[in-house]
Amino acid sequence: MTESIKKKRTGVLLVNLGTPDSPSVGDVRSYLSQFLNDPRVIDIPWILRKILVNLIIVPFRAPKSAKVYKELWTEQGSPLIIYSERAAQLLQDELDPSYKVHLAMRYKNPSIPDVLEEMRKANYDRIIVVPMFPQYASASTGSALEEVMRVISSWWVIPELRIVSQYYDHPDYIDAFVERGSAYNHQEYDHVLFSYHGLPERQVDKVYGEGLCTDRDCEHEITDENKYCYKATCYATTRLLAQKLGIPEDHYTVCFQSRLDKKWLEPFSDKVVIDQAKKGAKKLLVFSPAFTADCLETIIEIGDEYQELFEEHGGDKVQLVESLNDHPLWIRCLKDLVLMA
Repeated sequence: MTESIKKKRTGVLLVNLGTPDSPSVGDVRSYLSQFLNDPRVIDIPWILRKILVNLIIVPFRAPKSAKVYKELWTEQGSPLIIYSERAAQLLQDELDPSYKVHLAMRYKNPSIPDVLEEMRKANYDRIIVVPMFPQYASASTGSALEEVMRVISSWWVIPELRIVSQYYDHPDYIDAFVERGSAYNHQEYDHVLFSYHGLPERQVDKVYGEGLCTDRDCEHEITDENKYCYKATCYATTRLLAQKLGIPEDHYTVCFQSRLDKKWLEPFSDKVVIDQAKKGAKKLLVFSPAFTADCLETIIEIGDEYQELFEEHGGDKVQLVESLNDHPLWIRCLKDLVLMA
């Protein structure tokens, strides 16, 4: 008789961006310092980054950001942590006992080093890493994977390692956002925005060996050359969503939020909101497909700040389409990513 094949014990690591430990100024300052000092986030020479972040941005931004985080915070804590934990638990429920799901944040807690230490002690046969960012960007997915590899590279025993880089076109991911969006009749809105987190143009350009992103047709097609271009995959995500939702091309705009300066991907979401109000729009529907869990950028930036901007310029209602959070199709997407890794 042959011995039956034993299932590999597999550790699954979900990674999201992170959030301050609390909305206090000190915790927000600590979070911003770790986040903005990441060379994949602000990719300028080390000394300039230290001066810019530690002497200018963080000291002035921390108190203002703390006030915003206080508006966001719930009795259970940060929505991003709450929804990420729910997704991790629901994914665990869907997998057989040979899989164990862990959750880490790229910045602050639970930290990647701490969670990976738990996984090292568990002595898994293999580890599957799934960043919770559907579209690849060096500042999000790239940073998370670099930190995971930095930690694992120091282990004496390195198990089999599988990595998921992006899944912007996964059918269940798309269908989950389609179901979220179907709760609202887009025909009742004057315009639809697909708002993605912004990036500096230079970071998108670095995807290419030669030339610039603007030299390619990233707004209309995915090729072998631009398949890891964040701008290209954002537009591709939008085309898939718009097609399934039946939104005509002249009824929506792809835009980018949370910019730090003018040389970021355009059009800027806040400018689009203002322009639509000035054109006479009264109701806007806004998707934010780069975020799989509701957070400050969706609940506050879109739900509150864009609402205020829209009203100031004559509009009435900015309706945020909720993120995937704990949607069953999102959990099914994560399960498929794990099983196919």
